Amino acid sequence: MTEKESFYKSLVSPPLTMDPDTKNGVYYASAPEAEAGTVTLPSTNDDEDENQERGNWSRKMDFFLSCLSYAVGLGNVWRFPYICARNGGGAFLIPFFAMLFITGIPLVFMEMSFGQFASSGVVSIWSVAPLFQGVGWAMFVVSVLIAIYYNMIIAWTLYYLFASFAKVLPWSFCGPWSTEGCFEDRSVISNCTQFGGVWHNSSCVTNSSVGAEMFQQIKNVSNMSALDHHSPSDDYFHSVVLDITKGVDEMGAVRWQLALCLLGAWLLVCICLSRGIKTSGKAVYFTAFFPYIVLTILLVRGLTLDGSVDGIIYFLMPQWDQLLNAKVWGDAAVQIFFSLSPCWGGLITLSSYNKFHNNCRLDAILVSIMDCLTSVFAGLVIFAIIGYMAHELHVKVEDVATEGAGLAFVVYPEVVTNLPISQLWAVLFFAMLITLGLGTQIATVTTVHTTLLDQFPQLFRKGRRQMMLLGAVAVSCYLVGLAFCSRGGMYVLQLFDNYAATYSLLFIGLVECVALSWVYGTERFFDDIELMLGDRPGRIWAISWKFVAPIALAVILIFTCVNFTPTTYGDYSFPGWADGIGLILTLSSILAIPGVAIFKIVKERQTNGGSFLQCAKKLMKPLPEWGPALKTHRMEQAQAAGAEPSNFESQVPLTFTATNGNSAAMVNPAATKI
Repeated sequence: MTEKESFYKSLVSPPLTMDPDTKNGVYYASAPEAEAGTVTLPSTNDDEDENQERGNWSRKMDFFLSCLSYAVGLGNVWRFPYICARNGGGAFLIPFFAMLFITGIPLVFMEMSFGQFASSGVVSIWSVAPLFQGVGWAMFVVSVLIAIYYNMIIAWTLYYLFASFAKVLPWSFCGPWSTEGCFEDRSVISNCTQFGGVWHNSSCVTNSSVGAEMFQQIKNVSNMSALDHHSPSDDYFHSVVLDITKGVDEMGAVRWQLALCLLGAWLLVCICLSRGIKTSGKAVYFTAFFPYIVLTILLVRGLTLDGSVDGIIYFLMPQWDQLLNAKVWGDAAVQIFFSLSPCWGGLITLSSYNKFHNNCRLDAILVSIMDCLTSVFAGLVIFAIIGYMAHELHVKVEDVATEGAGLAFVVYPEVVTNLPISQLWAVLFFAMLITLGLGTQIATVTTVHTTLLDQFPQLFRKGRRQMMLLGAVAVSCYLVGLAFCSRGGMYVLQLFDNYAATYSLLFIGLVECVALSWVYGTERFFDDIELMLGDRPGRIWAISWKFVAPIALAVILIFTCVNFTPTTYGDYSFPGWADGIGLILTLSSILAIPGVAIFKIVKERQTNGGSFLQCAKKLMKPLPEWGPALKTHRMEQAQAAGAEPSNFESQVPLTFTATNGNSAAMVNPAATKI
């Protein structure tokens, strides 16, 4: 037997009369029985799970829509349009789509094929190169941090959704909760300043009305423009919803209203994941399609509003000179990377539930392209609305354009107050935001849940323990998330948003690319992909994984670090110690990579001896358990590698089935005397 055959034989079980495979719940016949014709190969049923223990997606579309919901999130609506308009409008689409094909699609395909081949979670999958198992733990930590704070945004959206059913939208007027700067009709102030006047003591003062000397005195005292006043929606968000404090050093008490909304958000997640991917695969049909329906309705309505065309022109008008600006290309790469969400662990996790021969390459291409097209489509919707807002306030579009929470909870709520049937448009918008957020949150929590299930299968994969584990994850994240429900919770969320998944994700992606393309090797990875898809990927993928993607990630990481700015929220600048806590959040995931590597090397030296370097080299090689989860696919792998089938016994699954509990198993007839 050759060394190559020996390696592949180690991937499969020794000869057994009756082999209950605890990994996939399938019994196998011996090769002589199969050759004698006493058994037949099983037929394939697309509706049945290949992997009886972990399960598979009920339909291929479940996986595709799950990935699409995961990629298309809140950032497509409230970040991309602003980034695009700020970086050259229509011209920005050139570097944006260039980066999609240079780095985006290759990274998505790499992670999808990686997860699908091994059918493992983000930690256990690193039997491919145990030295890099810290990459999986880093992804796990990032997913936990994102799951904790992302659900708070969904909680705010739930708060607004409930408030949208009021007879009069509560953010449409200045109530008793309003600050002194609250002003309902800011267009009056805009008109005043536009014609050289000064808004003072609730009236417009001009040079002709009070005289030049008095006008100058009033102007010096007021020193106020229209944008210094707050809209009722701005005051409502900060004074009612958040009841925000003056800074991060003043956290205040937990607001019970937000705590209840956060609880509701976690209940939604648990309902969608109550039976794992079987229920989440159904939920994504709503979370994936509903946002497109609402965006289309909002675009049609927006185009009927005055000023909407001006907003769209501002969004798409190309500024060709910006293509010579390196920062524009850097922003495009950053936007692509964070929009498609590689390196979070979600793509590996979702793909691990695929059937072995699923065409994940096509999925990767379609999901990536649709995600980017959705960003552009959402930009048209948002800037149609912003254009209308600018028209109503008599200001420039760029004076209204904003991103993030300011767009979702301040600008848009103000817009709907000026529309007929305001409640309808408010409900549609916030329901859309909830579905966008849930799609990403479901995949993120699935990553956390699956990682624990795969790491401790004997403990958590029995009976109702999977559901109990999900409940434990939800309760733990909810309790930590109560910090976001305090009056200073917005400041904590800003720290999480800036540090939990920025620098760390870039570093994780860089190490992942190096581990798979250089340590494991693109040729072996191509062998694995060819086994799944039936054809070998082109050399362009190897070039991208080995050179283009790592270099791009390194450049983006350097670019992000060089452009570091201390955290701010509005006019408030965070103290240095707060950014220090943010740095700890970043390191909490990054340090898992060298930490686990050192632990593995030390453990290997204690067990088998050898130098530090020898142990490190050994840990860079795949373990015997690396490979497909099912024995039938491991046999395919061994045969593809040139090993003789006769050298492998106990590999042919039988079609005789017997019921053991709720699961069906393939049984050896000789052993059961059937």
